[in-house]
Amino acid sequence: MNRYIFLFIILNLFSCKIIDRDYTYDNINFKQEMRYFVANISFYAKNINPDFNIITQNGVELITENGKPDGATNHDYVGALDAQSQEGVFYGYETDDVATHLDKTQYLKQFLNKAKAENKAILITDYCSSADNIRKSRDSVVHNHYIGFTATHRELDIIPELPVPNENDEDIDNLSKAKNYLYLINYQNFNTKSRLLESIAATNYDVVIMDLFYQGQALTPHDLTLLRYKQNGGKRLLIAYVSIGEAEDYRYYWQASWDNDHPIWLDDENPDWHGNYKVRYWENDWQNIIFGNNHSYIKKVIDAGFDGAFLDVIDAYKFFEEKTGY
Repeated sequence: MNRYIFLFIILNLFSCKIIDRDYTYDNINFKQEMRYFVANISFYAKNINPDFNIITQNGVELITENGKPDGATNHDYVGALDAQSQEGVFYGYETDDVATHLDKTQYLKQFLNKAKAENKAILITDYCSSADNIRKSRDSVVHNHYIGFTATHRELDIIPELPVPNENDEDIDNLSKAKNYLYLINYQNFNTKSRLLESIAATNYDVVIMDLFYQGQALTPHDLTLLRYKQNGGKRLLIAYVSIGEAEDYRYYWQASWDNDHPIWLDDENPDWHGNYKVRYWENDWQNIIFGNNHSYIKKVIDAGFDGAFLDVIDAYKFFEEKTGY
């Protein structure tokens, strides 16, 4: 039996031990725990829908056994994925509309190309807005045989007023067929759900990465039928954004009591994103919020009719490695 599947079964048979408020990490392998988490989400979702897509964003060090660019590919982990996404490979890694330092680009590409060699789609989100940088970013994506999205707003709150790269009317029933995608997870500029749906429906993006919820209410299967086809008639994939490395205090699962009585899995607030909290993602109670039961986030995504999940804050392991020194 695959060790990832075995762990999934064990986690559902035994509850994890209670740890006091002085949390003890006991030499946890933070990278490996995230690999297990992602792989078990994949196993759970694909057991319900074999065609369900799992995309991970950032955290490329998980792709290799030792977390280094020249390391051997971790085939168990990569095998659980359908695509790997990475922000800022060519533009915007540290500063929007600024070319990413070549050393960083090469570092990221070494990992990405290992996943690509395993026939995984590679999605690149570059943050740039000037015409010349947009052109260069798109040229770099094509040159490397990746799939790209040019985000002109870091907040991912608009549909860019740009031509869709490699626009086509093909039916996209697999990520490997996609030639472009839209990354839209902040709906603050859409004052009604109808406006949001109509705006997306009017595009020709092959893949749409979007949030499950509009103003706290989950999108329905009927809502998604309005988005299922590109304006030109070709079918597309709809992927739901899910943060698994941070908890968000505006989500359905958040309980008011946690503000004063924090669950054992809840850690520090992200100083860059108000209302987002680091989580001890290896803890069973947090994982039960994300997957494994009819009330879980992933089950809600599946029930709404999405074709996959876009798992974010995969690189949460870096926070804990820095915090503990191992």
